[in-house]
Amino acid sequence: MANLAPTFVSPPSGSCGGSLRTSRISAIKLQGRETEQTHLNLGSSYRKKQGLRSNASKETPGLMQGNRTDEYKTAEQTGGYDSFNEMKQRFLTFKEKKYLENLELYCRLAESQAPEFMVIACADSRVCPSVILGLEPGEAFMVRNVANLVPPYESGPSETNAALEFAVNSLKVKNILVIGHSCCGGIRALMSMENADGDNSSFIRNWVIVGKNARLSTKEAASHLSFDQQCRHCEKESVNHSLLNLLTYPWIEEQVMRGNLSLHGGYYDFVDCTFEKWTLDYYKTISRGNEDVIAVKGRSFWS
Repeated sequence: MANLAPTFVSPPSGSCGGSLRTSRISAIKLQGRETEQTHLNLGSSYRKKQGLRSNASKETPGLMQGNRTDEYKTAEQTGGYDSFNEMKQRFLTFKEKKYLENLELYCRLAESQAPEFMVIACADSRVCPSVILGLEPGEAFMVRNVANLVPPYESGPSETNAALEFAVNSLKVKNILVIGHSCCGGIRALMSMENADGDNSSFIRNWVIVGKNARLSTKEAASHLSFDQQCRHCEKESVNHSLLNLLTYPWIEEQVMRGNLSLHGGYYDFVDCTFEKWTLDYYKTISRGNEDVIAVKGRSFWS
């Protein structure tokens, strides 16, 4: 095998410096040549198989009938729209207009991160916190899940509480913001459930059941409203229950008590493009002695 000893070179122009770009150039080039040769060999083998397949189709037309002749062609090859080409152009624009013009910032971020916020938002494609709140890289540690739910501490491990542990104990974020939104499909699924038991085969059902207390309180407070109005009520109520669930994590409550961490709720209405924001009042909340009731302060409405 060829010698793969590293050769160190200076970082290219427009990079974050030698401390971040010390690469094994010789090894990469050699491996690239080997990979290229492998691809050539595979390509030759593939063409042979394609030739055999074509011959077989001629001999037994019934087996291949209706097979598209362009099934292996990409949208770009056929003159159609290529969504990844559009994505590529957006990335290159980002690199030119954002990355290279703010290179010092991105070099600092390459070394470490110290975000002030943790944001928990829905996976809905219409709800992008970085866009609607203007969050820049390094400002917010972010988790997105179906219906922006926070499971309670006793529910066991999940990607959401793993992120919470890292954000609070390692990154030392100062604010956690849970954002609900209008027309939430996850909340609609929660409100559509007949009961909390029954079929456990649905991943969606098993996840949104985390919000069952918000569903129950909505049914009690808004039973006179239409189903759509109940869903809207629950979209906000589930945020408050997620804030209460945050307090079930001992290390979160400790930081809140010490004044090092604040818990906030938000609601984004993308129909009217408005945003509501409020903050959990910790001492008033715990003084009520009711695990399902939250006291808030600093409520504001942005429109």
